[in-house]
Amino acid sequence: MRNSFNRSLIAGAAVAMAAAAAPAGAQGLSIGTEAGWRGFWRGDTAPARWTGPLPSVTREVRWRTVRPGVETGEIRVAGSGEAWRVRVVLVRIDPRLHRLALDEARVADGMAGAWTVDSAGSGAVVAFNAGQFSGGTPWGWTVRDGREVRAPGTGPLSMAVVADAAGRIRFVGADSIGAARRAGGVAWAIQSYPALLVNEGQVPSALRPGARDIDLGHRDGRLAIGELRDGRVLVALTRFDGLGGALSTAPLGFTVPEMAGLMGALGCRRAVLLDGGISAQLLVRPARGRALRYPGWRRVPLGILVAPRTAPPAR
Repeated sequence: MRNSFNRSLIAGAAVAMAAAAAPAGAQGLSIGTEAGWRGFWRGDTAPARWTGPLPSVTREVRWRTVRPGVETGEIRVAGSGEAWRVRVVLVRIDPRLHRLALDEARVADGMAGAWTVDSAGSGAVVAFNAGQFSGGTPWGWTVRDGREVRAPGTGPLSMAVVADAAGRIRFVGADSIGAARRAGGVAWAIQSYPALLVNEGQVPSALRPGARDIDLGHRDGRLAIGELRDGRVLVALTRFDGLGGALSTAPLGFTVPEMAGLMGALGCRRAVLLDGGISAQLLVRPARGRALRYPGWRRVPLGILVAPRTAPPAR
């Protein structure tokens, strides 16, 4: 209890300091460069559709190959309010070389999640938490090992990440989940929300200025998964980078529209948020050297594991 209370006090102090450091105004994002900060997105003039990556953003990513078909990179992004300094950790995965799979862990009574990135077996190259949750139960459509364990949830801003037996990954919009379900051939699937980019880079109307379907001003730590135009999968995790990174795991970060802008600028055609805040967590294991570990504060019921296709995904 005392540790949780202390964390709340620290996080509250960080918010106050961040708010004082960054003036209020329209939502906007700037990318950190060697020459300083360069704006690349504004909420009041944001594109309704992204037709490709934004070079001013993508050229700042220094990709490093950790395994064939898996690369990591980082960028620094500045927003307003508590998002005045954010580090974005990126992982780019080629599904032709690596297979994605669901992993589940719950306490004995099934009412609470027990999964963290430390649950990932040694064969997993990448691991991160999946979906949205209600207590220890995944929200929305969930398929594991070809068997549906939870029916689809209702929500126009939801999106499913679907894999077939061959390991091909699809991002299925809310209006197409029923058809995907009836067609069968699903090895695993999770449904999450809100969708950030649909169809071919379109920003949902509910994320544009003036919409009232969701709270467009709420800020939090974020975890997103998206599909690049060449078929690779992109995972993006935000970490608060103010105060020297001392509060990197604090749930301070971007709004949903800002995350849509970021994923669009990085080249995604489709993207959806996974559970963020204190649940967001990521692990990357290079072939050599220490693992890159970004823990969360909360255990969850489901994670996604990534393993080479030459070996079955670790459980």
